[in-house]
Amino acid sequence: MMEFSLWKQLRRRLRRKRRPLWMLGGLLPLLMIAISIPQQAYATYSVQDNRATVIQALRSQEGPVTVNIHRLYVCGEETMPLGRIDSKQLVQLLASHPEWEAAAFDQSNSSLLIEHHVDDLSDYCKNHAYIGIDKDGNLTLYDGEPKKEKVVRTFFQLDVRYMESSLPQDKLDQLTRGIRISDIDEYNSVLSTYSDFARSDNEKVMKPTY
Repeated sequence: MMEFSLWKQLRRRLRRKRRPLWMLGGLLPLLMIAISIPQQAYATYSVQDNRATVIQALRSQEGPVTVNIHRLYVCGEETMPLGRIDSKQLVQLLASHPEWEAAAFDQSNSSLLIEHHVDDLSDYCKNHAYIGIDKDGNLTLYDGEPKKEKVVRTFFQLDVRYMESSLPQDKLDQLTRGIRISDIDEYNSVLSTYSDFARSDNEKVMKPTY
């Protein structure tokens, strides 16, 4: 029997005071670029504004429009200004970027918020992200080393005993310390590797984003 098994480490960690989990579904200040747009500025916007409706409204708009782009990454998000763009040029810009979603257009204030889903890690995540195991045995994405307990996202619960019988001790120790994630390939690789050890009673197992 291994003296410092992952199971023993988890039992010790279970005795520690539990801290709340931060899920990526919300806006995470730790993962936002310093240049951010206050969300209340878009409180009257409808997220149902579709691309065709916004483009049609822009064609009847006169003068420049203040444009901001909100990028949603696999890990992290950021909001950046694109500046003031002439409405007709903006129509052409949207046409040349079909991956952009015209999420919110405030015609009275001439303001447009664009959303862009990016299959990558944000710059912040590339410098700070770790994947490890939490005190409940969940595969977890952290902002910084797992010992700091800054949880960003929980993926699924692992079968710890099965891992102990299947993986070498150095791999188990590495997961406990945290695996540094610096790009999308590493992110997908770790998810793919440890999805094989997901408990069968997980409702949904997070798969890599290939």
